[in-house]
This record gives sequence, structure tokens and C-alpha cells, in this order.
Amino acid sequence: MVGVFEVGAVPFNPDGWGPPESTTATPLSTTTTLPLHVPFATFSRSERLGRIANFTRNFPSSNANASNRPSSGKPGSADSPFDFSLDLDAFPLANDDGSAFRLVDAKPPPRPKFGPKWRFNQHRPQLPQRRDEEVEARKREAEKERARRDRLYNLNRSNQNQQRREAAIFKSSVDIQPEWNMLEQIPFSTFSKVSFSVADPDDLLLCGALEYYDRSFDRITPKNERRLERFKNRNFFKVTTTDDPVIRRLANEDKATVFATDTILATLMCAPRSVYSWDIVVQRVGNKLFFDKRDGSQLDLLSVHETSQEPLPEAKDDINSAYSLSVEAAYINQNFSQQVLVGDGNKVTFDEPNPFANEGDEVASVAYRYRRWKLDNGMYLVARCEVQSVVEINNKNSFVTLNALNEFDPKYSGVDWRQKLETQRGAVLATELKNNANKLAKWTAQAILASADLMKLGYVTRVHPRDHFNHVILGVVGYKPRDFASQINLNTSNMWGIVKSIVDLCMKLNEGKYVLVKDPAKPQVRIYEVPADAFENDYVEEPLPEEEQVQPPTEDAEGVEANVTTNDNKEIEAQA
Repeated sequence: MVGVFEVGAVPFNPDGWGPPESTTATPLSTTTTLPLHVPFATFSRSERLGRIANFTRNFPSSNANASNRPSSGKPGSADSPFDFSLDLDAFPLANDDGSAFRLVDAKPPPRPKFGPKWRFNQHRPQLPQRRDEEVEARKREAEKERARRDRLYNLNRSNQNQQRREAAIFKSSVDIQPEWNMLEQIPFSTFSKVSFSVADPDDLLLCGALEYYDRSFDRITPKNERRLERFKNRNFFKVTTTDDPVIRRLANEDKATVFATDTILATLMCAPRSVYSWDIVVQRVGNKLFFDKRDGSQLDLLSVHETSQEPLPEAKDDINSAYSLSVEAAYINQNFSQQVLVGDGNKVTFDEPNPFANEGDEVASVAYRYRRWKLDNGMYLVARCEVQSVVEINNKNSFVTLNALNEFDPKYSGVDWRQKLETQRGAVLATELKNNANKLAKWTAQAILASADLMKLGYVTRVHPRDHFNHVILGVVGYKPRDFASQINLNTSNMWGIVKSIVDLCMKLNEGKYVLVKDPAKPQVRIYEVPADAFENDYVEEPLPEEEQVQPPTEDAEGVEANVTTNDNKEIEAQA
């Protein structure tokens, strides 16, 4: 059975608020169920309501100042009828008037800047840390400020390195003579706007012999590295255009108007990515144009850390200087291209043997493809392109180019190949693309010119950072040249546009000898008119002061190569 809640009769007060002064004034007083003698504190509508009843007061005067406080007549005061005497021993937290109430600070106590470390104070009880919105907002602002400072620091550091880098390479690859006449000055910004499409080339002649690539090198990892061997008995040839007997024969047969090599064409095609100074000799003979390189030119070597922001040592005798690393890279590249071959004597031969080798010489595995491209109506270009190996894919022989990236000191690149190559190969390649953008672009351009099906990149490092004679192979990766060109943002139409614009400019020149020089301090190329006997053996040049030369003279270069030869290494630059 559900009980019924009954509300007692409430007397009506016609004179104002609250109960009437006498309950007998109303006829309902006889039936009221309200308790009698309940005090009521009068109030007006504008007053703030206080306590209805105060059970925390202790009327037995326990406070000496209780009698001195004035009476307020409000609930909770000393003379209020709503104050009840309670046993405060049963309420230990009872308070006389709330004046001693205080907020509790939940923040942890501040840690002293100078004092015992935190681990010595762990025994002290700590209040829980506040995690309110204000604290979180302050943390976010602090993180943003820290990130902003880091960006400014890295930007300033990059600018400083860039200035130091430019100062370190402010040298020309060739001594500009007073009698040379500058004809043109072409900024690299104009090269980014040119574009030209060429048709597939024609193969005029194939010379040399190729050995098969050893696929076991694709399974090399830093854990099972292989020692880089030395092939001191094999001959490597770096013959310029006009010294090539095949090109001379093709020129006499009027097979083309422009003649060059893949190294020279790749240098022109990737000129906007170059930082170091380089030079190319241009000879206008009749209606023909020949692009040559000087004896001992930097085009025979391989640049290292050319596009890096970290400056290299400038001392000539330092093993990590720009020139020493170039010689070392060329030495590594040649030996690597011969070590990754099967070596069982099985070779693929072509129309003619190696045009630069004598009978009985042991020649490195290389094939020369003399190819012809159509540049314009009646204008053709013939170039000698190189491939180093061949691999059988689907019962068909495919041409392969072989190149090696070399690590000399991890502190310069910031990536240790022995630790990162197996697990983070993409990061290693990205670092190399940043530090050697020009070299990788030139290798890709040469592979595209030769129509190679694969390009193999080897990762070679020193046995010890201070030992530049002994090296190990850490891995070999293969790429399709055109896919790799897209990956490094190398546009073939732009490459041929640069070549076409330079050829058109040189064809307007008179007969004679000229030289294209990349400015060492600015992204531009200059064309100088030079004497007919320039760069010949009997041509005497006035060298720059020694402190202004970043590259040692030819005599010093021979001395460096002699040091390499004493360690069973073949000379880098072999004469035809």
C-alpha cells in the first residue's frame, strides 16, 4: 500500500510576507499541522538570504572573542534564534563562522633551480598536477615558440653554410687569360624554360666487348659486405671527341654536323644542377661543330658532395678535399664496374673491337655505341655512348650501366650507410640526391643517351674514414633509367632543349676555337673566344696564384695519382 504524503494547512497572512503574527487570526489555525513555536526571521525581498539554520555554532563560549563580536540579528549571529548548540566533539571539522576557510592549491610546489636533483626528492609526497585548459594552452604555446626558434636556428645555420660553401668553390676550372674575348653570358634561368623533343636515335656503329653482370651482387647487404678489388692490369680510356678515330671517320663521311661524347652531353644537359666550375672546348670547323674536353679536365673525374651544404676541407693534401675525393671516386667507379662482372671469359662482342686499345691489351668491359639524333632539318648530332655490362632478361641481352656512390665520412652526410642502408635505403638515397644531385643526374642522362635497360648503383664506403685506399661494397641497387629520371625530376625534353640552344648559339659563331666555362660563383655559363693553339702542349698559360686555385695544377695531380699508384691502383686518367 502506497502511503499518502499530506501537506499541512498553511495559514494565510493578509498583512505581508511570512506567517501571521497570531495563528488564531485565521480560521485555518484550528486545523494547522505546523509545529508550534518555530521562530521565523523576517526579511525583505531586497535582502540576501543567509543560513536557514546554523548547526556549527558552539554556544558555550569557546572563543574568547565571541562576546566581543557585534550582533547582526541575522541567521548565524550570536543572538539569532536559528543557532543551535551542538556537541563540536562529534564534528571535528566544525568551524565557528567560516572565517578560517581557505582554498587548497593543487599546483605542485616549485622546483628550486639550484638544489638537490629531482631524484633525491622523490620520497616527498607530490600533489597531482593540474591538467586544466590553461595549462595545456601554455604548453602548446611553448611548443610553438620552441619550433619557431628551431626553424630560425636551422635557417641561419643553412645560410652560414651556404656562404662558406660559395666562398670555398669560388675558383674557375680553367685560367681565364687576358687575351680571351668573352662573347656570351648565359644564365641558368634561361635553361629551365627551353624544351625540345627528339626522335629515337639511329645506331651507326657498336664497338668493344661486354661481360655479363653477376646477379649475386644484388644480394649484398652491410652484414655480408664485399671487399672492393683492384683491377690494375685493365685499361680504361677517356678519349675526347676529336681524338676518337671513329668520330673522325664519321665526320669525313658527313654522317652528322655536331659531334660529342655522352660525358660532354650529360654535362650540358645537367648544367643547371652543377655547382663546381667546368669547361668544354668548342671547335667550329667548316660547317661542323665539335665539343671537346681538355687534357686533365675535371670531366674525367667524379664530383663528390658537389651540391651539399657542408663545406669540404680546402687543403690540397687533405684526403677529404674536393680534388682528392674526385680522384678517389673515379678510382672506385672504375674498379666497381669490373668487379660486379661474372668474369668467366664469356663476352658479347660487337661490330668492331675497342677502337682505343692495342692488340694484346687487357681492356675493361665496355661497349661504345655511336648514335645519331636529328636536331633540325639537315642538322644531326653524333655522340659516343658507353655501357659497361650486359644482363640476360627474358632470353634477351639488355645493356647495363654501372656506377658507384662512395661514402667517405658519415659526419659529412649525417647518414651512416652501415646502419641505415639495409633498413632505410630510401633515406640514404634521398641524402645522396641532396649532396650529389649533379652527379646522379649526369649518370642518368648517360644511361638514357645509351638507351641502357638498367642502371646499377653501388654503395661503396671506406673500411675506415681515414683510409682512402681500402673500400668495401655494402649494396647494389638497380633502376630503370627513365623511371629514375622521373624520380629525380630530370626532364628529357628540357635536357635536349639545353643542348639544342647551345648548338644553335655555337653554329652562329665564326670558324675557330671557343670554350664554355661555368662561372664558379654564379649560375651561368660564359663563352670565350680563345686562340687556335689554346690548350695545346706548347701553349703557355699564366697560372693564377697558388692560394686562389681550388684544383691543383697538372703536376700536383700527377703527384696525387702517383700516391694512389703506390697502393696498387691504376692511374685514373689514361691517355689514348
